[in-house]
Amino acid sequence: MESAIRYDDLHTTLVRLDYDEDAAGYHGALCGTLCVMNPDEINPQELLTPGEENLKVPDTESRNLLARLLDQSLRSLQDDENGFTPLLPDDEALLAARVQALSAWCEGFLFGLASRPRFDIETCSEEAREIIQDFTQFTRASVAQDDDLEIEENAYAELVEYIRVGAQLIYMELRRQPTPDPGTSARLH
Repeated sequence: MESAIRYDDLHTTLVRLDYDEDAAGYHGALCGTLCVMNPDEINPQELLTPGEENLKVPDTESRNLLARLLDQSLRSLQDDENGFTPLLPDDEALLAARVQALSAWCEGFLFGLASRPRFDIETCSEEAREIIQDFTQFTRASVAQDDDLEIEENAYAELVEYIRVGAQLIYMELRRQPTPDPGTSARLH
């Protein structure tokens, strides 16, 4: 079985490609895009290039990692056992860095949703619209130096769990198969 791609693996690949944004933001954009596009329509390298003219052309190793990330992200979003997890720094990283990555992930996810022509927030359920609104609020998350770190660690863990479940709910809602029109369905006689 292929090992899961870690935040540091993606970060290293993106640095090698001169990508300046956070690896969590890239993963968020990929997941948001998976919510509104078929996987075979997604070129993971194109997510690197909005507004970037001087990125390096991905080598074979980088292309393979990005393709594996797309596949792993899709499988985890489809996992009925709630197997999805946003790609964020490990718990050993400073809380401020993890919160910044969480913020970047949410921003990337919203970009992935909104930058695709098939996404219309007005067609979403009230629950999905609320999740998207919450993700928008999370893009401004931060930790102040005088905050109680234990309380902030617990709040961070709750946000990660909310994002994990929220992203998967949005994926499931947007990727569900439309119900056939009763007037066009075949009748059994």
